[in-house]
Amino acid sequence: MSGKSVMNDEQRGRVRNRVPALLAGCAFFVGGVVSPLGVHSARADTAPEAATVGMIKPTGTEQRIPDFVGLVKQVKPAVVSITAMIKASVAESEGGGDMGGSPFPFPFPFQMMPQQSRQPVEARGSGFLISSDGYVVTNNHVVKGATKVTVTLDDGTTLPARVVGRDSKTDLALLKVTSSQKLPFIELGRSDDVQPGEWVIAVGNPYGLGGTVTAGIVSARGRDINEGPYDNFIQVDAPINRGNSGGPLFTQDGKVVGVNTAILSPSGGGSIGIGFAIPSDTVRSVVDQLRKSGHVVRGYLGVNAQTISPVMASALNLPAPTQPGAPPAGALVASVAPDSPAEKAGLKTEDVVTELNGQKVGSPHDLAVRVADIAPGTQVTIGYIRAGKAETTKVTVGNLSGATPASSTSGAPTSAGQHLGVSLVPLTQQTRQQLGLGADVHGVVVSDVEPGSAADQAGVRPGDVIQAVGGVNVDTPKAVVVAVHLALAAKKPVLLRIMREGQSLFVAVSPDQAAASASGDGESDGDDDAN
Repeated sequence: MSGKSVMNDEQRGRVRNRVPALLAGCAFFVGGVVSPLGVHSARADTAPEAATVGMIKPTGTEQRIPDFVGLVKQVKPAVVSITAMIKASVAESEGGGDMGGSPFPFPFPFQMMPQQSRQPVEARGSGFLISSDGYVVTNNHVVKGATKVTVTLDDGTTLPARVVGRDSKTDLALLKVTSSQKLPFIELGRSDDVQPGEWVIAVGNPYGLGGTVTAGIVSARGRDINEGPYDNFIQVDAPINRGNSGGPLFTQDGKVVGVNTAILSPSGGGSIGIGFAIPSDTVRSVVDQLRKSGHVVRGYLGVNAQTISPVMASALNLPAPTQPGAPPAGALVASVAPDSPAEKAGLKTEDVVTELNGQKVGSPHDLAVRVADIAPGTQVTIGYIRAGKAETTKVTVGNLSGATPASSTSGAPTSAGQHLGVSLVPLTQQTRQQLGLGADVHGVVVSDVEPGSAADQAGVRPGDVIQAVGGVNVDTPKAVVVAVHLALAAKKPVLLRIMREGQSLFVAVSPDQAAASASGDGESDGDDDAN
């Protein structure tokens, strides 16, 4: 059946009968005339004066919705369609077209083949030329595991492509095609200049429909959707579907500001108006390295950092945010890798990194993304807060490929319980064996956490090793009790540094929450309880 609607004679008659009524309705709302019913239409100049009090009257220049016809004609010849023959084992491991049940599935343009099949799967994506000699940018997931890749130009010419290099951490890949003539290409713009509300255009190969153009606006910048360690996506509402992966996102000046990569699709279907593009500033850095060496080298600092809750900020004597209600900015150093650039520069646990080369650091993720973009061997200036005092230090960035980086951890939840509520035991040889801890680890083991307590709500778990309270190292349950009570007596949050599964992190408990049930808890300086 065709997509056209069918209307019978009776329906046509009803439509014709409605026309006079619709026209009459239109006449009724024409400004300033009297309707057939004798009712005057409303006028702004006859409204009571009180109705205009506080009225917002925008004074900006009137703008029309932009026309993208000329722009598309110019840029579309540089956009290509990509066909990759993917190993069946790779396609299955990626969950077929929907990336399993991921809330942020990459828009793979193919359906999952039967698992018993070992035939290659044909995947289709998008890309764009960045040089006249045939270099093509696309997504890593478009060509990952491919045994054969072909590129189809806008004029229908199909060329074999070679994978120059891939970077899984940013989901980017660089291809190379060879042509007897110079190829049209497009320029990478500056994604840092892109602003929410700006018009953007996506061109690609959704569902195999090459040369498809969609438009929308930039919804947000700096999105982290937990798909990779260096997520820093531009969010757009331009429709992006399966097969758009790897295609360019243009601004109205015809420059590429992003590579369309992922969509938010809870059902695993098509676009719902939430798409994500890799910023062109990231693309430029990665592609330049892939072009030169086939791989990417990233900077390395050597800290394990976490986000800062308001309670932690108070415990660390951090300045209040400039905007009331804003979350504390910075990256709390939970641990420093031995012999790392950070250790050599003098950074310590409980330091809060606030600046990198004079630019504000908003979060651990922000710090990780920016350090990774710095070439190894480069000296940078780190601004940090230690014991409430602002400090700076010089750090020579290391090479991530030659080190074991400290991964960022999510911030501990803000405490919301009624009291501390933990039971402690010494760190004996037996507990070391049970927890898999070496002789160099010191502290006190949390044997139990009272459900609903402040410690429970703060994220403390049985098996955690409390290593320090308020910056003071502790080795016995009694030392923990004394340090906790000193902090509570000073009406300050209790900042605990703990070891969990081989990784250091901080949790903080508010004195108000801990004091709420203090009268009902017994104080112990032995090996059993700390409240």
